[in-house]
Amino acid sequence: MKACIDIGGTKVAVSLAAHEPRWRRSEPTAREGDDGALARQVIRLVDEACAEAGVDPRAVREAGVSSCGPFVIEDGLIALAAPNICGGLAGPGRGLPNDWTRAPLEAPLRARFAALRVENDGVAALEAERRWGALRGLDHCAYVTWSTGVGMGLCVDGRILRGKNGNAGHGGHMFVSDDATGALCGCGNYGDVEALVAGSAIGRRAAASGHGWKDARGLFEAAEAGDAEATAVVDEACRVLGRALYNTVALLDLQAISLGGSVFWHHRDFLLPRLQAQVADHLPPLTAGVRLLPAGLGERVGDFAALALVV
Repeated sequence: MKACIDIGGTKVAVSLAAHEPRWRRSEPTAREGDDGALARQVIRLVDEACAEAGVDPRAVREAGVSSCGPFVIEDGLIALAAPNICGGLAGPGRGLPNDWTRAPLEAPLRARFAALRVENDGVAALEAERRWGALRGLDHCAYVTWSTGVGMGLCVDGRILRGKNGNAGHGGHMFVSDDATGALCGCGNYGDVEALVAGSAIGRRAAASGHGWKDARGLFEAAEAGDAEATAVVDEACRVLGRALYNTVALLDLQAISLGGSVFWHHRDFLLPRLQAQVADHLPPLTAGVRLLPAGLGERVGDFAALALVV
């Protein structure tokens, strides 16, 4: 039995798998206390899943960890410097209840598991989508999550890109605007993709708009119901993310992009044609035939992402 661990800016989900993830446990990501709180939460959830499955926790010695990033390397091991978890990166302006600049991850988990693989969640989801999902058989492709944050996994010539610290694909932190008004990302940047269109950023602006949209979901539901002002806001978000997708296609000459994450997935029928148009409207020699696809693994992409790391 293997532990499948999915760490996001909003929630942590843990499941056990022999052939596919089961006995799933999920709760909001730990953000309070000292910077070891997240790793302790992960280990506790694994133990709780083992109790539900009737498995001795000592028998679960292998784990795959699909985690939001960026990562930093400390003594050769991965720690998280994730903007949606570590409040010390952008400071009090982001409103996170801690002053962490990083959270230890690989070191405490290696003390628990004999075999461990930690990857950026975009990379892990890309591996899962290429193995079981919408990107099977493709050698030039990407996975993009539109959720609490915005992240990517990138594959060119059949090779998944990782980079010096495993951070390749952090397209959410590409600068796209000089307008810093209200666009503070958790990383400390003003005006990057994530600051403008991540679910957390959209939710904050929606709640403050005075239009009665309590959060991002309320905004998207209003747009889907035909509200003109809400639709204009969503169209602008699709323009920003669509340009990031186009830039990625132009840079890497891709065949397809698989899209997941809670913001996209819950409104995919509304958002997909808008995003596809943003890609297709530019430079046909690069974009003709490029497909944007809903994640083949749907809402379970995070669970299977972690499993893909230990198959």
